[in-house]
Amino acid sequence: MGNISLFEAQLNKEYTVENILLENPVSRRLEALGVNEGTPIVVMTRKKSGALIAKIRGTRLALGKHITSNIEVKEVKA
Repeated sequence: MGNISLFEAQLNKEYTVENILLENPVSRRLEALGVNEGTPIVVMTRKKSGALIAKIRGTRLALGKHITSNIEVKEVKA
């Protein structure tokens, strides 16, 4: 399976961040929060507005649709 956006990721599956395609201030903020290439990430819940809550390095982050649509992830095979 190829890369998909985090927005398209399924609930409770583990993914790895492959690429972040966002403007500099946002990508730097995500980097400061520990969201870098190679970071494991799990989608915990999805809201009707398109936002989702993801578990990243033991912390839950709420991310909006604009951000999750521009983070490429790859599913981790068990």
